[in-house]
Amino acid sequence: MNGVQSAPGKLYIAGEYAVVEPGYPAIIAAIDKSVTVTIERKETRGRIQWANATLDLRRSATNQWNTDGDVSPFRFVLSAIERTERYIRSLGKQLGVYQLSVSSDLTRKDGRKYGLGSSAAVTVACTKAILAFYDVKIDQQIVFKLAALAHLAVQGNGSCGDIAAAVYGGWIAYSSFDRKWLAPFISSENDWLELLELDWPKLSIQPLVLPTDLHLIVGWTGTPASTAKLINRVEKARRGKEKGYQHFLKQSKTCVERMIAGFLKQQPELVLEGIRENRRILAQLAKLCGILIETDKLHQLCTIAENHRGAAKPSGAGGGDCGIVLADQQTDQKALIEEWNAHEITPLDLHVSDRESQKEEGS
Repeated sequence: MNGVQSAPGKLYIAGEYAVVEPGYPAIIAAIDKSVTVTIERKETRGRIQWANATLDLRRSATNQWNTDGDVSPFRFVLSAIERTERYIRSLGKQLGVYQLSVSSDLTRKDGRKYGLGSSAAVTVACTKAILAFYDVKIDQQIVFKLAALAHLAVQGNGSCGDIAAAVYGGWIAYSSFDRKWLAPFISSENDWLELLELDWPKLSIQPLVLPTDLHLIVGWTGTPASTAKLINRVEKARRGKEKGYQHFLKQSKTCVERMIAGFLKQQPELVLEGIRENRRILAQLAKLCGILIETDKLHQLCTIAENHRGAAKPSGAGGGDCGIVLADQQTDQKALIEEWNAHEITPLDLHVSDRESQKEEGS
């Protein structure tokens, strides 16, 4: 059936880089800006439309989609279509023809990205839209697994924490699954669908509630960054530095688990301490691997926030994009934002999405 589905973007709060390893936790917040996908039944030809780009689709004799045009802007959409339709076929349903129209709040009008997980959000929104089109119940675990497989097929690395945020919404504690365990299933045509019913080792998605005294503030540096490239650089640089890398993992896990306890016990001081500690841990990783996580502009963003008694750090892989601040009653938020503006750091009007609304939309 025709319909509209959406999925939110995300901000990493703590645990970056370590979360790529199975079982190492991160804290992620889904935001109130999203990707929206409208799906409409068509008679003979399908289409994907996103911003100013269009891709025409035709069903082959074997029910696969043939494409007419440049597919590069639509890689995540096409990957989501492929994997979700394989699931649809396994349910004994006949495939139809449709148009997907994509719109996004996660990028600027000039096309520049804020680093809010738009590729994950579009993957999740497309997965949900296709399931709804075929009248299949939108189960969050199934959506996560389908979207994670689709996203990994394109990007090749990452934790899929942004997928989890896009599916579940709100604040979450997330630990990634074991991708080595996953690999044989992916490579086997027969075993692939079995993955959707199995428990994935090390995967954990736990809802959190921010302590009531704390508020999230987000600043954008104006410089985009590539998470995939930075993760690849760490993967290469850690070789021969395994002792130092394992020390980083241990530190990150201890720090993030203490922060999670702060969320669960509603103890804001543990969360604020954790933000500052995680920033120091990421700086040590950057030095170990010879990469730039905290750029000059991110350093300035954090320094200004700390001067106004906020706890600040880069969000995500760093190298640009956004920094986050957790503020309490002692933080002078107005003065902080004014100083950011004076230094060409853009405050973003972002709030954390409501987890319950995610459940309602997927019910």
